[in-house]
Amino acid sequence: MNKKEQELTERQLLRLKAEEKLKEIQRKDKVKITESESKKLLHELQVHQIELEMQNEELKEAYDTTETALKKYTMLYDFAPMGYFTLDKDGSIVELNFTGADLLGEKRFTLVNHNFKLFIAKESQDVFNRFFNRIFTGNVKESCEVMLAYDNNPLCHVYIEGVATGDDRNCLLSVIDITGLKKTVQSKKG
Repeated sequence: MNKKEQELTERQLLRLKAEEKLKEIQRKDKVKITESESKKLLHELQVHQIELEMQNEELKEAYDTTETALKKYTMLYDFAPMGYFTLDKDGSIVELNFTGADLLGEKRFTLVNHNFKLFIAKESQDVFNRFFNRIFTGNVKESCEVMLAYDNNPLCHVYIEGVATGDDRNCLLSVIDITGLKKTVQSKKG
């Protein structure tokens, strides 16, 4: 059954229910309607139908606007050149974008519900833990530089900025790979 047939079926069901409800109302009322009252009722129904059609058009426009905004958000979030993460108060990954998954060297769907702290190199654990605690206690944007690693294998140096969100008390992180920048600075020093 295609979408058009489903819509027709739904419309037909709605029509049947409406007709049944009308019959029930007519049985209860058993009032004779004059011709002028019938014309007035017909006019009211026609006006109501036009109002419903106009509301339906507004809903379609709102849906189209929402779809456009969703596509824009998806492009901005999922394909951003920096990693975006949402962590819960324990550090577990709630959401992340594709760049964030690439930084951690894993597929996006496999990282959800894993603790982000598992990807912080041992030598950066203290720095990250202080940073993470300050986010929730200070309620202001915090930043730090840490080394990402997994199973003692270094991944990259990153600059992280984070803030705590409102009532759900999650943490939003933006993570930028600065490995190339660090190498450039070190080569200029040496």
